[in-house]
Amino acid sequence: MLKDITIGQHFPGNSAVHRCDPRLKILLVIAYIVILFTVTNFLGLALSILLLAGLYLMARIPLKLILKSLKPIMPIVVFTAVLNLFFMGGEGDPLVAFWVFRIYKEGVAYAIFMAVRIVALIAGTSLLTYTTSPIVLTDAIERLLRPFAKLHLPVHELAMMMTIALRFIPTLIEETDKIMNAQKARGAMLDSGSLSDRVKAMVPILIPLFISAFRRADELAMAMECRCYRGGEGRTRLKVLRFGALDWVALVVCTLAFAALWATRFLMPGVL
Repeated sequence: MLKDITIGQHFPGNSAVHRCDPRLKILLVIAYIVILFTVTNFLGLALSILLLAGLYLMARIPLKLILKSLKPIMPIVVFTAVLNLFFMGGEGDPLVAFWVFRIYKEGVAYAIFMAVRIVALIAGTSLLTYTTSPIVLTDAIERLLRPFAKLHLPVHELAMMMTIALRFIPTLIEETDKIMNAQKARGAMLDSGSLSDRVKAMVPILIPLFISAFRRADELAMAMECRCYRGGEGRTRLKVLRFGALDWVALVVCTLAFAALWATRFLMPGVL
């Protein structure tokens, strides 16, 4: 399961999605999340997934990788769907009735709607890290947060910390997997027993993981000091971010697509 988590990983490429300005991609991802939560019917949800599928095809990211990245969040998706299935009321007679639970047609529709919405949300945000390197992402976040520098906020340091945290997610996941395999080789029963036994079995995993994380953080800080890192004041960029023709085309196309998604609210009734 841990190997299926691809959050924070970057897959290099030369597609139009990869070459877009990272600042634009961050803003478009935020806009996509907002639009996704304003969609109230299956037509808008289907169009949003179609848009996302087109972007993934353009970025040449394989479907197998997308499904692999969605596998760890399936328990959350199923849990959300079950809650909406049993606790969403409806009109008329229920489809299924047992004990205190009632399953209505509206509950089934809303459970499916919420499950697909969460999947689209995760897939949409993952596209940003898949197609943007951590260094470029740091520069983009810093440029977007630059107005807050007038309030004496450490914009460069905040952007760097966010990107370092995102960058080390795959590393910590790999380290956790190694520690779990080492503990299993020593006879630790991590996948059996009661819930309390499994919680207690996590202690021999968490302690080495925290020690490894602190050691990596100390090594990173030492390496930055050896390279005379003193913050963002006066630093230059190897690659200066500039809007190009491709970025303006992407902005216009995505704006029209988001407008079409929002307009679906008026074309057919919502799920609720």
